[in-house]
Amino acid sequence: MTGRIFDLTFPLVVPFWALMILLPGWSWTRRIVGSPLVVVPPLVGYLVLAVVELDRLWPMVSRPSLTGLSEFLGTPAGAATLWAHVIAFDLFVGRWMYLDGRERGMHPLVTGPILALTILLSPVGLLAHLALREVTGRRSPGSGTAGSDPAPPVGVLPTGGAVGQSGTRR
Repeated sequence: MTGRIFDLTFPLVVPFWALMILLPGWSWTRRIVGSPLVVVPPLVGYLVLAVVELDRLWPMVSRPSLTGLSEFLGTPAGAATLWAHVIAFDLFVGRWMYLDGRERGMHPLVTGPILALTILLSPVGLLAHLALREVTGRRSPGSGTAGSDPAPPVGVLPTGGAVGQSGTRR
C-alpha cells in the first residue's frame, strides 16, 4: 500500500500543474484551480499513511528531534508520508501563486517557469514569486490610469492590455 500511494501521489497533481503552466488563460483552468479542493487527492494519500503510521508519526511531530525524524524518514512509510505532505503543500502554494499572478496581471511566460521551479524546489519558487511581486508592485491590473506609469512593471502587461481570465487581452 505504501508504495502504491507514493507512486500515485505526484501523478494525481500533474493535471493541475499542467493547467496552471500550459493553459493559464483557459477559462476552465481558473475554474478548476480556483477551488482549494485540488489538493484533496494528495492529502487523502497523506491521511491514509498518517493514520497507518500514527504510532510512529505522532512522537515525531509532537516531540521532534533530528534523530527521530531521520529514523522515520528512513523508512518507506516515513518517506511516502512526507512525500504526500510535500506534494499537497507544493500544489497549494503553486495554486496561490497562480491565482495571485493572474490577479496581478503577471504574464504567463514569466509565472509559468516560476511555477515549474516550484514543482521541483518549492521554497525557491515561492521566493521567486514573492520577489516578482515586489518588482511588479502590489497593485492589481488596471488600478492605475492610462499614462500614469511610463512602463509597466516586469511581467505585467500594459494598462489596457491586461490578460483576462479567459486568456484574451482586454
